[in-house]
Amino acid sequence: MQTIPAIGFIRLQLIIGDKKAQPPIQAIIPISRTSWLNGVKSGKYPKPVKLGERSVAWRAIDIQALVSSLGDQL
Repeated sequence: MQTIPAIGFIRLQLIIGDKKAQPPIQAIIPISRTSWLNGVKSGKYPKPVKLGERSVAWRAIDIQALVSSLGDQL
């Protein structure tokens, strides 16, 4: 499992993983991109922060809290 930084931002690829990357990126939360984005839309997962015109990321602290709340479900 990936370690989550104490502060900063995390891109989606690090949250849901990427098996096609070289080397493959292991998921923090192993779900599909569509499931993640639907969860964000419904409020189940935290909203992203816009970093630029075409770039978004999630606060590391929000992802840490989500992982803690999911606990054994992961």
